[in-house]
Amino acid sequence: MYLIKKISVYGPEFLGEKDIFIAGEKITAIKNNIEISGLKNLDVEIIDGKGKKIIPGLIDAHVHIAGAGGEGGPATRTPEIQLSQMLAGGITTVIGCLGTDGMTRSLSSVLMKVKSLREQGVSAWMYTGSYQVPTPTILGDVGKDIAMIDEIIGIGEIALSDHRSSCPTTNELIRLVEHARVGGMLGGKAGIANIHMGDAKNPFKPIYDAVDKSELKLTQFLPTHCNRNNYIFEDAKKYGKEGYIDITASSYPYYPEYEIKPSKAIAEFLKAGVPLEHITMTSDGNGSLPDFDENGNLVRLEMGQPKSIFDELIDTVKNENIPLEDVIKVVTSNVADILKLKNKGRIAENLDADLVILDDNYQISEVIARGQLMVSKYKLLRKGTYEN
Repeated sequence: MYLIKKISVYGPEFLGEKDIFIAGEKITAIKNNIEISGLKNLDVEIIDGKGKKIIPGLIDAHVHIAGAGGEGGPATRTPEIQLSQMLAGGITTVIGCLGTDGMTRSLSSVLMKVKSLREQGVSAWMYTGSYQVPTPTILGDVGKDIAMIDEIIGIGEIALSDHRSSCPTTNELIRLVEHARVGGMLGGKAGIANIHMGDAKNPFKPIYDAVDKSELKLTQFLPTHCNRNNYIFEDAKKYGKEGYIDITASSYPYYPEYEIKPSKAIAEFLKAGVPLEHITMTSDGNGSLPDFDENGNLVRLEMGQPKSIFDELIDTVKNENIPLEDVIKVVTSNVADILKLKNKGRIAENLDADLVILDDNYQISEVIARGQLMVSKYKLLRKGTYEN
């Protein structure tokens, strides 16, 4: 059990200076003052929060937890995520996906990695499917996967407007997303379709066509990489007024000549009238970040880092002057609401104790995941099973 004393709470709304009591995996009390004397017979660790801020644990909803890549051959396959990569960025929840390689990698491996991360003390779910259509599944149908497998909450990332896409017809895309939606309804999950957006011009057209020719809504899709170039970024300003848009955080440092810096993208989307609740930011962590020439040849390959969402979150506060309580939503409550993660993304009584404590320089001093202290006084307490 933990008692955090006199800390400024951003839940994500600013709640003022409070005491927070944690028992088991839950936040059991948030009060102006919780008396330590009443807890003397309990094994309670006191954390001094004076002068610090506490925010919900970050949710990274697009991570290649079991590795990805391979566009440059077998030697370019990226490794699995390590627990320390998550904790370094204040990430307490991840959503895993396959990505480009739905041919030699398996959803079973992603599912086992989800289970592994859960055993190591953080929260994890996954998408079924991959870039390809028809897409790989575990039970033979995306709807069945979502309805019947606890860890699967949606489908993705399905590639559109990209030279690596299977170029599904409108009817194929409709059928796929409708199956995901019904699977979500049956399983009490989001059933959302996470969509990889490529470099083709007019990139949102396949989604608009699917919605126009069906009963689907734009909010059944979560298109990502919406800051990958200038023209998709401009199109996303319109799309985001009706549907969700996801910003990729990890690409910018490698490709500043193409990518819109994520912190700037958040500010520009808000300025364009995109509702804050429609914006999310993910890392594409452990995914390959390839660069192709005009002939489709691979000329460069980098790997995404999960910590990028925290770094861009802080840059949005410091450089774009967006209030912390607003920016936090992009990587906490917005994600939890869109993906229907009921106990995540907020600081409130009876919700999961996923918390990040920041010092006055916005550095992470503590991370608590599912009620357990993972980082304390800037020191990593937990590592993955095979980390040194």
